[in-house]
Amino acid sequence: MKKKLISIITPVYNEEENILYYYETITKSLVKHQDKYDFEIVLTDNGSTDRTFALIKELAAHDSRLRAFRFSRNFGYQKSIYTGFTKARGAAAIDFDCDLQDPPELLGKFLEAWENGAHIVYGVRKTRQEGAFITFLRKTFYRVIHAISEENLPHDAGDFMLLDAAILKQLATIEDQTPYLRGTIFSLGFKQVGIPYDRKARKFGKSKFPFVKMLSLAIDGIISQSNLPLRLASYTGLLVAVLTLLGSAAYLLLKLIWGSSIPAGFTTTTLLILFSISMNAIFLGIIGEYIARIYNQVRKHPLTIIRESIENVRSKRDAEE
Repeated sequence: MKKKLISIITPVYNEEENILYYYETITKSLVKHQDKYDFEIVLTDNGSTDRTFALIKELAAHDSRLRAFRFSRNFGYQKSIYTGFTKARGAAAIDFDCDLQDPPELLGKFLEAWENGAHIVYGVRKTRQEGAFITFLRKTFYRVIHAISEENLPHDAGDFMLLDAAILKQLATIEDQTPYLRGTIFSLGFKQVGIPYDRKARKFGKSKFPFVKMLSLAIDGIISQSNLPLRLASYTGLLVAVLTLLGSAAYLLLKLIWGSSIPAGFTTTTLLILFSISMNAIFLGIIGEYIARIYNQVRKHPLTIIRESIENVRSKRDAEE
């Protein structure tokens, strides 16, 4: 019986310090399962400016399982993963970050859950090797987006997941210029299984995903998964209008019934004006975020542009067979 092909998907960006360690560790993990599966390693290079792609070329010259796609520039982490999934040829694809904080040792458990009928197998992070404040923010974000999303998004689950070919096929039909992959994938349905694990610390190099990018991803996730911010703007506007109406009625009653003379208070007026300006600015910003995403979607620019690719003749032949 022909072995099933499994695709290992990994986005890379300026990982010259880490790429050899990644390759050696991943390939050792694949050896444990090579009696049952064939593997391909799909690397998407997000426009690296160091020797990352040169090192990938050297590795590919000796390993026909390795395929690589170099982008014309940095298109972002989520688009890099998405491109990797669309390039996968396997019956299933698993995403591993190049820093291997998500342990390759879980490969067997993911494949077992997939063989037992799961279409999506995802890792659930029990612990992380990072600061307490960042960990708190991450956990809070996962619970907030779960609460406001129209989909059932699991807690503490990132992009470390296995996708069946049926999911990959559906994913390729979705055109989203600002993708939040985990939300899109979980919204597709099918059988989903979570596997808890402890996330490791990075061994080599530095993270290419600073706090600002984390915040941007969080905003993308909230906006892509929920219309609640827009509704919140409408509800708040309605509440302010009601309070204003009640306040006006109260001033009118004081004037007509009790004849009270209400002096125009400078402080009160100033605070109300500043409050109104602040509310308008906040909610115009929320509306602007949604409009910006509509604008990007309408432009239909390519998600990524591949400048150079590595496709071994042998790996092409194996895929066709």
